[in-house]
Formats: sequence, C-alpha cells, structure tokens
Amino acid sequence: MTSYDPYLLHIDEINRADLAKVLGEAIFLFEARAEEERVLQLAYDFGEPSGNRLQLPDNLHILGTMNTADKSIASVDVAIRRRFAFVKMWPQMAVINEHGCELMRDAFRRLVTIFVEHANDEAFTLVPGHSYFLQDDDAKARTALKVELVPLLEEYLSQGYVASFSEPIRAHLQWIESL
Repeated sequence: MTSYDPYLLHIDEINRADLAKVLGEAIFLFEARAEEERVLQLAYDFGEPSGNRLQLPDNLHILGTMNTADKSIASVDVAIRRRFAFVKMWPQMAVINEHGCELMRDAFRRLVTIFVEHANDEAFTLVPGHSYFLQDDDAKARTALKVELVPLLEEYLSQGYVASFSEPIRAHLQWIESL
C-alpha cells in the first residue's frame, strides 16, 4: 500500500479485551518485522474497496494504552505483546506543575515520596496518575482529593496492595482529610 498522511488509531485500555479473540487471524497483520506486505484473505467479499482482502496500510500507527495498576485486568497475551513495543510512562511533576495548583503539586509530591521510599516494584506501578492532580483551583483541589484520590488509596489499603507501607498511606489520607 502507498503511504499518505499518517493516521493514528488509539486504543485506550487495550488490555481490557481478550485481543487474541477480538483480533483473531488479523493478529497476523500486526507483525512489525514482516519483510513483505501482509494480506489476510477474508471468508466473505465485502465489496469495494477491500473485497475479500484485509491489510493494514503502512501509514497507520496503532497506540494502545493501558493502566497496569488495574489488578482486575489480565496482562496482554504473549502473541499480541510481541507485536507491540512497550514503554512505561510515569506521572511527571512537570505536567502537574503546569496544570495543577500548589495544593495539587504538594499532594502529588508527598504521595510520590511515599511510593519512592516504601513501595516495592509491584506496588510502585500503583502511583496515581496525573488526572488525580490537575485541578488548578484550591477549593476544587480539596474536593477532588477527597472524592477521587482518597477512595483510590482506601481501595489500595483494603485490597492489601500497599500493605507493606500502609501507615504512610494512612497518614497521607489523614492529611487530605484535614484540608
């Protein structure tokens, strides 16, 4: 296929589906190291423009995102995993500095410090992301921390995800409740 303008297909929470079942034989088309153009013959003719052939254009880029902290979701199937590159992305203080108020910057800094000082590798993936800390108004920030972040941290405690450093997490919860 001829390349034109690049297109991006973003699949959020890509690990929520059983991709091996969803994609079926189309997994064959995702092989990044294929030396020749890959085409899948379909069982039915769907008419123009593709007929009974399916292929991915070379100007299509697929970005799948997933939250590894969600323990209720299985990891990505090995057959799918080898067809994608994986990059871990951690919350960045710079984003919160740009979009959050001082209270949010302080809350994020305190919480990240707890995780850095106490969490093992598995628990470290539970560091809450940017979306919990992006309020730019102190009053809205206090509310957001109490109704969004507190329930998350309480869930971590009740599920035992942060058992090895539950006391610093509880202290952080008390600090939030005191705001």
